[in-house]
Amino acid sequence: MTLALGATLFAAGAVGLTPAGSGTGADGGPADTVTAGARSGSPEAMRERLRRLPEDAPGWASLGMAYVQQARTTADPATYAKAESALQTSLKVQPADNYAAQAGLGALAAARHDFAGALDWGRKAVTTNPSGSAAYGVLADAHTQLGRYEASYRDVQRMTDLRPDTSSLARASYTWELRGDVPRARALMKRALDDASTPGDKAFTRTHLATLAQESGDPRTALREAEQGLRTAPRDPQLLEARARAHGALGDSGRAVADYTAAVAATPLPQYVLGLGELQQSLGRADLAEEQYEVLRAQDRLRAAAKAVPDVDAILFEADHGDPRRAVRLGRAAVANRPFIAVQDAYAWALHRAGQDARALPYADRALALGTRGALSHYHRAMIERALGDTAAARRDLEAALAIDPHFHPLHAPAARSALQRIDTDT
Repeated sequence: MTLALGATLFAAGAVGLTPAGSGTGADGGPADTVTAGARSGSPEAMRERLRRLPEDAPGWASLGMAYVQQARTTADPATYAKAESALQTSLKVQPADNYAAQAGLGALAAARHDFAGALDWGRKAVTTNPSGSAAYGVLADAHTQLGRYEASYRDVQRMTDLRPDTSSLARASYTWELRGDVPRARALMKRALDDASTPGDKAFTRTHLATLAQESGDPRTALREAEQGLRTAPRDPQLLEARARAHGALGDSGRAVADYTAAVAATPLPQYVLGLGELQQSLGRADLAEEQYEVLRAQDRLRAAAKAVPDVDAILFEADHGDPRRAVRLGRAAVANRPFIAVQDAYAWALHRAGQDARALPYADRALALGTRGALSHYHRAMIERALGDTAAARRDLEAALAIDPHFHPLHAPAARSALQRIDTDT
């Protein structure tokens, strides 16, 4: 689901994309070099250089952001600790006016889903360098996930005014996706792709173009976008997941399973593990689905031990395949930390599965309040409305879900069709 992916994709992906060696920003101000170092070599090579130049504050900041980006692809929490160490070293070497370290720490906080912390660091970075576009990206991501959408739109506009590049254009696309304007979102993401200059940036934009197509009921275009991206980044797990979903929607379950399996092998993020498990379950392979669900349970135990806030996938998994009452507890904690629309939707579904439909409905309404075209959110609200006896509203939402994307979920899309048939039969 694109909305659930937004935090990780933007927080740890395209943050600030000035090529290494640039001396000035788009407006002639200081270069926005938050991730410039990530282009100049591997973290190992950067660390070797820093052994020779330990007082290089920008170098430490670049190393920190390289680790943030690496964590996005490895899903290794230890990499975030390395990122924090490098960024804090940069601040120790240069305590004052260290824009790169401040913006980097904001991006790191967002990647860890500490959006209040990201907001704080983003504000510090903007104060240090008002012409730095990357800091506005950090602010936009934090405001979005904290449910402050109008503020995030202003941040993205300022970021785009300063530097209309892949990073800002991708965020601009996302703001229109949130508001349900998919054609404008697609046009802006294509502009972001045209500006992309690295394999990572191209994979990032192709992933979003594939997802926009998939979640608009166009799996053939989604497949084409994912395959074009995989030519540049053949093992990118986000693109593998996008292609898996397209194959599944087109009825090629063998290739869908193969791509999901490859994505999990590359990076066992919960969204890939859950996607593979639910696909296997939809194919009647309960034992293979259970293998993936056990992986998710193990990951959740690690999350709980680390006292990390639960994410959308953990809530939905617990609601659908575990203990709905625990899903409610997870959802309550998540909404308090991150009242983003995808989290509101997951909490609504947890409440429904726990039999608390009257409490669930306001959260389901909030999940769709921006006008977002989310088939799964419409399905969730429909089932809540049906449980509350409002069959007319349930029919509208079921029809909306299936019109947006007839293959929105391997388990819930068939359930939506069955529920619609039952409503029509009963009336």
